[in-house]
Order: sequence, then C-alpha cells, then structure tokens
Amino acid sequence: MISRSKKEKEEIGRKASIEGFANELIACGILMKEFKNVSLVDLPLSTYDIVIVTQDNEQNDIFIRVQVKTAKHAVSFTGGTRGGVDRTYKSDVKTYKQSQKTSDIVAGLHEHSPGKYDLFIVPTILIDQIKQKSISISKISGLKNNYELIPICKDQVEMSKKLNELRTSKGIDC
Repeated sequence: MISRSKKEKEEIGRKASIEGFANELIACGILMKEFKNVSLVDLPLSTYDIVIVTQDNEQNDIFIRVQVKTAKHAVSFTGGTRGGVDRTYKSDVKTYKQSQKTSDIVAGLHEHSPGKYDLFIVPTILIDQIKQKSISISKISGLKNNYELIPICKDQVEMSKKLNELRTSKGIDC
C-alpha cells in the first residue's frame, strides 16, 4: 500500500470539499425547479443543507429540511464528520445518523453521466425504520427523482402507505 503525503491528502480533501459544496448547489437547483421556494442554509453547524417551503391543503407553510449527500454507489445517512482540508471542529458536534430530529429528507445526488444527475429522495422516516448508516442506490430505485415524497415526508401515515407501495413494487429493497 502506498502512503500519501500530507500535500496529497490535503488536495484530495480540497476536491472532496468542493464536490460536496457543488453538489449542494446542484441539488438546490434541481429542487428549485420542482418546488420553487427552495434555499440553501447558510448555517455551518446545521444538520441540513437546504430548506424547501411548500404548503399543505389549508395553505399553511410547511418547512422541509434536506440534507444533501454525494451518492456515487450509496447514500450515506451519517453526518458530523468533517471532510475536506479543514478538519478542525469548532463545536462539540460529533458523528450522528440522520433522523427525523436532524432533517426530513436525505437527498443523495448521483451523477450518472457527466453533467446528468439523479436525486434519491430518502425520507428520514425510512432511515429510522431501516437502521442502517447507508444504503446502496441499487436498492432504492423507487426513490430516484421521486419528488412526490417530499410534501408528505413528515406525515407518518402517508409515508407508511407510500413506502409499502414501493416495497411491494420492488422500488425499494430495505
């Protein structure tokens, strides 16, 4: 095994950091086309990256918190670890698993060909059920670009129905 120099490790970290930030912007743009009222969160210690504001049947605003993850082969559900070159922790936040307490959706951004992206919409209600730290994108094909999950992601009853449908139709395997 070849050991990398400190400079090489820093360069890898910089690239990972830039890719993660770029993916947040890409995901925000994709979601903005779908939901219009979408914004990046500029809070460095936040457990989510994007807020979507949509409305329920009574026209009340619903705020949906979205954590974006780069998804090459799997969608990770963990947070709190610092990638990139700046690994200095400025708080006592440690590694945690996304849950309904930290976000409402984990959006796995997958670049399937150069400049072409899919968003795997993983509600934290599902994450709480499957008790895993990540999932292969091949097991969640029914969540790919499934934007209809976002407005109902906080509704336990509707989400249970939808997730059962997806499990029955082989759209999710977990």
